[in-house]
Amino acid sequence: MQNNEWMDSFEQYAQEWITKGQVPGVCMGIAKDGQIFYSNGFGFRDVEQQLGVTIDTVFGIGSITKSFTCVAVLQLQEAGKLSVHDPVVKYLPEFRLKNLDVGQITIHHFMTNTSGIPPLPTFYASVMRSLEENEVEDHPFLQNQTDDVVPIDTYEDLMNLIATLDLELLGPPGTEFSYSNDGFALLGAIIERVSGKSYETYVKEHIIDPIGMEHTSFFLEELNGYENITKLYIMRDKGDHKEVVSSPNWWDTPASRAAGFLKSTVRDMLRYTDMFCKGGLTAGGNRILTPESVQRMITPYFPTEMVPGQYYGYGLVINSDYYGKKLVEHSGGIKGVTAQMCFFPETGLAGVALSNLELSPVLAVMLGALNSLENRPPESSHLVSKIEFLTEEEMNQFVGDYHSSEFGTVPIRLENDQLILSFLGENYVMKPFAEDLFVIRAFGTDFSARFIRVGKNEIVRMAFTGRQFTKTSGGNEK
Repeated sequence: MQNNEWMDSFEQYAQEWITKGQVPGVCMGIAKDGQIFYSNGFGFRDVEQQLGVTIDTVFGIGSITKSFTCVAVLQLQEAGKLSVHDPVVKYLPEFRLKNLDVGQITIHHFMTNTSGIPPLPTFYASVMRSLEENEVEDHPFLQNQTDDVVPIDTYEDLMNLIATLDLELLGPPGTEFSYSNDGFALLGAIIERVSGKSYETYVKEHIIDPIGMEHTSFFLEELNGYENITKLYIMRDKGDHKEVVSSPNWWDTPASRAAGFLKSTVRDMLRYTDMFCKGGLTAGGNRILTPESVQRMITPYFPTEMVPGQYYGYGLVINSDYYGKKLVEHSGGIKGVTAQMCFFPETGLAGVALSNLELSPVLAVMLGALNSLENRPPESSHLVSKIEFLTEEEMNQFVGDYHSSEFGTVPIRLENDQLILSFLGENYVMKPFAEDLFVIRAFGTDFSARFIRVGKNEIVRMAFTGRQFTKTSGGNEK
């Protein structure tokens, strides 16, 4: 499978994106049936010391951690200690919403991001301890925060804060998808109470160690002096240009580790993906999950609203028709982290790309490799638009401000006969794809924005980045 022609095409494409994104370091690895046939480190894990990236460099993996959380839940279900269809309050009686009944919200709803709970303003409080000696103003998620926030240090703190919020559910549990770090954080609490061990200890003993993930941990100090660990970098906006600088402090959220704070390497993560491709068995013969539980992980339960034709399983994203194959994946992103994991369960092909800068184009790098392997141009997209043109009157329906407590306001404007969406300081052209559905090309890959109406008339929300944003104003503002 390894030939210079596809590698040359891919590596030129990858290097162009890495250079354009000013990414200090990226590592990419691809395996077939657990055997790594391609790996490459681009750039540096430490720019200042000119230390290169290898397949054994430790990076953050962000929200790919969510799949580990779901593996743990299914292990506990196999052991008869819980059912994914149990109500959350059976294990977390403190979990409540102000003036709302949470009795119908199940573990399954948390695992599939379909609890109906909208994005919550909890992130700043969760990460506060990490910010005490760090540059708060540098991260767009943390702007416009007040000083009177009480830190979230425990699961109980998180549940207490959630109970005080004035919320409306997006819909009955199981009817609306909205990506929820808080739901996954509370899955960590359930794992802890059911197993009798801390979430981090359970994952280490029942997933990380049996798979043989030698350099994977929630805590860098557990790696016992291992030095091949990346530094973290952030992008600073200097007005007329953007500058990448070192920001060595790793963020941590004790109450939300189950949502996204594991660290790993490309080699270790390819061992992890191989477990899924082998029906729950490791290369060494350890059984992590039954084949039935693996199938539950990769069942397409609900559309993600992130890409047309994409669904969420249990902590994994499923593209049921990626050039005729089932592609299972997940990404991760937080300060100093962009990560991408994917595998094809039917063919045993898997890929992992990790980087040390948030919002870096590792998904474009990953998809470029998959395309090149199958003799497609690296920039190819499997999406085919069903709509070519909208009138100005039709486009004006979508103009307005859309708000979530997690990301703030996302404005959409009509400029030069194009809809422009502004997100985290960047502007993106929205191309019509299907009715009330647009595709946005960002970081070399496709994302979607879907608009939700009341009675097929007034637009009330937008589904974007997997979250639902409420429309707070409308009208064309050129």
